[in-house]
Amino acid sequence: MFSKNEAKLLRQEFWTSFGKSFPREWILYNTNVKGLSFKFYFDTKTAYVALCMDMDPAKQQAYWEQLLSHKTILETDFLPEVQFEKNFEVSEDKILSVAYVSIDCKVSIHNKSTWRIAMEFLNETMLKFEAFYDIYENTIKI
Repeated sequence: MFSKNEAKLLRQEFWTSFGKSFPREWILYNTNVKGLSFKFYFDTKTAYVALCMDMDPAKQQAYWEQLLSHKTILETDFLPEVQFEKNFEVSEDKILSVAYVSIDCKVSIHNKSTWRIAMEFLNETMLKFEAFYDIYENTIKI
């Protein structure tokens, strides 16, 4: 078991190493839509890449419907394993709408021997998500 500080240092080391291994300027928050962002996530049990919607409810619903209208394209041409979750709980008081892909093998940010698997997964998945967004950005935006 790691202390809070040790866990924090491991997380920092992972993300620094990821940035050095896969140097790229990711879209992340630069979608040109407030509340629409891409996220990397990696903890002690899972890793995932997500396209997240965090907006006022009416706008979020409209963007959610736009994304769902592209569901077949995203699944067929880019990410067959993508999951869609309208009410994705990130904390007790935070619910997002997300399309995400999670890794299906055992990884942990506390286990350095799984870092390479997680890094490659995060990189490859985000590249595919961004390729989708680059092509369909104008038909997703409202």
